[in-house]
This record gives sequence, C-alpha cells and structure tokens, in this order.
Amino acid sequence: MLRWLTAGESHGPALIAVIDGVPAGLRIESDDFVRALARRRLGYGRGARQSFEKDVVRIVGGVRHGMSTGAPIAIEIANSEWPKWEVVMSSDPVAPDLLLIDAGTGDEREIARNKKLTRPRPGHADLPGMLSYGCDDARPILERASARETAARVALGCVAEAILDQVAGIRLVSHVVQVGTQIATDPHLPTPDDEGALNESRMRTLDTELDQRFVDVVDETKRAGDTIGGVVEVIAWNVPIGLGTHVNAQRRLDTKVAAALMSIQSVKGVEIGDGFAQAALRGSVAHDEIVKGDDGHLRRTSNRAGGIEGGTSNGQPIVARAAFKPISTVPRALRSVDLATGEESVGLHQRSDTCQVVPGAVIAQAELALVLADVLDGHAGGMSVEEMRRNLGAYIASIQERA
Repeated sequence: MLRWLTAGESHGPALIAVIDGVPAGLRIESDDFVRALARRRLGYGRGARQSFEKDVVRIVGGVRHGMSTGAPIAIEIANSEWPKWEVVMSSDPVAPDLLLIDAGTGDEREIARNKKLTRPRPGHADLPGMLSYGCDDARPILERASARETAARVALGCVAEAILDQVAGIRLVSHVVQVGTQIATDPHLPTPDDEGALNESRMRTLDTELDQRFVDVVDETKRAGDTIGGVVEVIAWNVPIGLGTHVNAQRRLDTKVAAALMSIQSVKGVEIGDGFAQAALRGSVAHDEIVKGDDGHLRRTSNRAGGIEGGTSNGQPIVARAAFKPISTVPRALRSVDLATGEESVGLHQRSDTCQVVPGAVIAQAELALVLADVLDGHAGGMSVEEMRRNLGAYIASIQERA
C-alpha cells in the first residue's frame, strides 16, 4: 500500500512531500521533480508569483544514486521568497514589535504582510477555517489551504508516474478542455507523446484555434478584474484490466479517482468518461459494447465508461475530468464582513492567477497517477520494481487467454 502526506505552508520555508511504500529499484532523480514542477508553473493567466518564485528541489531520503531504496521518499521544495516571510511565518514566537516594521526593504507592503487578515474571502476556506479552528486571523488558514500546496502533490505524482511506467508501462497525459464557456469539441485524446506540444501551448491544448479562444477568455476576464475557471481532462494509457474492485465501496477505483480529483483546491466537479452525458442517454447506447476483434481478443466499440466499470479498470484508457471553479481571490473583491469589527467590508485580496486550469491539469494528472500507483501496488505489490513486474506479468498471463 502506498501512503503519502504533504506538509508546509504557502509562504513557509518549504513544502515537504513524503511517500511510503515505494518499491526499491525505481529510477528517480532530482531532475524528474524539477521537470514536473516546471510544468506546474506553465500556463497563460498565471499570476506574478510564477515569474519570481522558483521551486528548489531536494530529495531528503529514500533515494540513493538515482534509485529508490524502499524507504519512504521525502522531497523538500524550498520557498525562494522565504526571507520576505521569515518574521510573519516564523514557527517560533516573535517579538510583537517585529510585526510593526518592514522586512528591511522599506516597502510598506512588507508591513501590511504582518497584519492580521480578518476579512474572509467568499469561496475560500477563510471563514469556516477561522471559525472551526478558533483563529482570529485568516493567515493560518489560507497558508495551508493555498493551492501552493499542490507543488508537493505534483512531486508525489512524479514518483507515482515512475512506478506506473517502470512496472506496468502505464503513462499519463493531461490537457485543458474548457475555459469559461469555450469548450473543446474535438474528441481526439492526446497521448503521452504529445506532452512536449502541450507544454508549448499557452493553454495546454493541441488545438491552436481553441488555444487562442481560451487566451481571449482569460484576457477578457483579466481586463474585467475577475477570475475564470474551466475543465481539465486526464488520460491514463495502457492500464490493465482489473485494477480496483467491486467488493468494497472505499476500494473502488472510481471512488478513489473521484475523491483524489475533488481534493484539489478549486475543484467542484468530477466526471469519469462521459459520466454526465450518459445521464441523458438510453442504456442501449450508453454502454461500451464488447466484441471479438480480428485477432481474437476482446475489445470495446467505445469508451463512454472512461475505462472503469463496476469500480474496476476495464482495459480501456482511463479518462477523468475535473471542473475548476474561478479562483476565490477576486481582484474585484466580493462582499464580506470584517470579523475583527463586525462591519460589512470586502474580502481580502492578495495576488492570484486569473485562470488556474493549466496547472490544474498537471495537478490532476499527479492525483490520478497516485491513485493508479496505489491500486497497482494492491494488485501486484512487491518489495522491488522487479518483483512487482513479475507479479503483474503473472496476473496478465493468467487473463490473456480469457480476454
């Protein structure tokens, strides 16, 4: 069983990602994490933070000479802006007078950074977090609720993708299929070989005309002092039949996928395959018929189920989508109440992205990879990559004649 955990705050000294249960003999090195995190910083409509904050990666444990040892893998992602936040985000107590001066730059914004945040943003964790955790300041809430935490998830997903590829040849890719009201109509699914082209695209799509329409929506939104959301799609190729189970609700593959994608900040909807469209279809056309191919193997006539039936992978590509709401830090601030005074006010505003769907696709890919690596481990687990390959090979050989 794989277990993983992240720690750290948005403006703290570093984010920490730990994953346990990784088999020994996995090829993984620092540059793999650097490339994955670089993809997370891409995308049109990102805020100023992406231009100056760098992800400084350090593998703390679990890897030696580019190979996993079987011990928990720990990754540190340092915050290059930490010196500006060292006082306000100090783990140890600080003298009250230090919160009344700037950070040595003479910039008044440094003073404002130290003040309590008492005007919760609608749509964010601020209000429920402050009330449930007994805080008179939103800072402890927003620092952990921030999507900056997803950098650690992407690092974890990098490990998961290495397991999937090196054990089973499973590879993933993600793209953007909707921004605002602009929706992709091309049913073509990208493959992992399209990763380079997707990284070059401003809005992570292979459709150049759609890319421009997405950019236009983002520009219009930014001019209006607003934010905009969208939908991303993740595809996992070469997933064998039988990952997941029908016997336990919590262990169903679709349960795990939905929970993982819904856990991403700003995600408010998850769809597997043609989930919502299937609701309008009759059963005679909603399902993927099973036929015998010319080679004698079973195949499907379609993939409306998105590669999962009855909580179990069915051998088709797994296709999942996540719907991102607009970011709640809206430049044109929404109405709120100042909890310090009880007076009506507007929600606090800090710099933010206009549109987060491009990094959202990369984060969703990491989450799907973690789920699939976990269920693969449950089906073909072993202490080493080589043992997992043997176990998986024996399983696949046992079903090939029947399928």
